[in-house]
Amino acid sequence: MAGTISRLPDVGWMLRPLTGIPGVRHAVVVSEDGLRMGHDSAEGLTGESRLSVDEAESLAAACAALTVTSQSTVSLLFGDEAGVRQLMIESDSGFVLFTSAGQGASLGVATDTEADVGLVAQQMQLLVAKIGAHLSSQPREPMGRPAS
Repeated sequence: MAGTISRLPDVGWMLRPLTGIPGVRHAVVVSEDGLRMGHDSAEGLTGESRLSVDEAESLAAACAALTVTSQSTVSLLFGDEAGVRQLMIESDSGFVLFTSAGQGASLGVATDTEADVGLVAQQMQLLVAKIGAHLSSQPREPMGRPAS
């Protein structure tokens, strides 16, 4: 039995307002099952390159794992009705922030240590409010009829 392949829309262009914030390095939108829906990197990064599609796909899988783990943790502590609003990881090199980006999708942003994390979080929320419908991961539809 032949399966069908579906394509997710690339929403990387929607992330440019975030990657334009001083200190933001990369942004990625992922589906809850770890598929990259889009990514963007800041222009003129020093000491590192823009994310390739392969790197963004690996990052998407890691983001999905962190999102599921955080939801499981919150459910254990506060009950099944509790949701995760935001997740932040601080490292020696910077911060990674995650937030829900609509039904079935998450938005992740990586910054350097000098970034205004409060501003980044605020802009993430504004972006999600503006374009959340576009960032939601809808059930995938087949690209075309399977060959007979």
